[in-house]
Amino acid sequence: MADLRVGFGLLLEPLGFIKVLEWIFSIIAFATCGGFQGETILLVSCKDVVNKTITAAFAYPFRLDTVVFSAPDPKCCGGNWTDVYLVGNFSGSAQSFVTLAVLVFLYCTAALVVYIGYKHVYQQNSNFPLTDFYITVITSFLWLVITLAWAAALTDIKMSTGARIIPGIESCKAPATSCQFVSVTSMATLNVSVVFGFLNIILWGGNIWFVHKYANQYNQSNRISRRPGIYSIQRGIQRQ
Repeated sequence: MADLRVGFGLLLEPLGFIKVLEWIFSIIAFATCGGFQGETILLVSCKDVVNKTITAAFAYPFRLDTVVFSAPDPKCCGGNWTDVYLVGNFSGSAQSFVTLAVLVFLYCTAALVVYIGYKHVYQQNSNFPLTDFYITVITSFLWLVITLAWAAALTDIKMSTGARIIPGIESCKAPATSCQFVSVTSMATLNVSVVFGFLNIILWGGNIWFVHKYANQYNQSNRISRRPGIYSIQRGIQRQ
């Protein structure tokens, strides 16, 4: 922690203020997606069973093809009922989205530590602004690709857990068997995760300009300070 100089001036500038927003938005993104739990509920009538509620509980990372509905009765409707699974595996898109959000959170935390405690190092060493710029460009692209993939996956998740699953359940087509869709857990929090994914795209994309501005500014300052004439003048002033 040598040469630590705590100051919050950079947080009042666009570079620091946007980084704080990116930090907050990343937390919301992975919390609303990674913490989701829900269930689909059906009402089944079959042999010796009337209006039996069966459920299929699902959660992040949405490997729906491993989720099975509870059997309507111990005898499984007179032998006509077989295990019924939800359809689809959306773990790739969901885990990519959450992983990116967590990595962004960690990076923003590290960046804010530098902005607050080592602003002078950030300004004097051009490698820091340049690294910040490259990471911002790459992260903006990743937010775009991964958020679009997650938004598409969420659409499929809603279809795989909603009323449209009834026609695909073979056990519901057995004689004297009927199935009725009851409900599915609200996916409002997952919708929020997608919204904040797109907000992160805008935020990180817009921040490219500010980070690039700082990188150029400090590069120009370093080039000017390294000129012999300027260096001599500065050295003379320091001696006085």
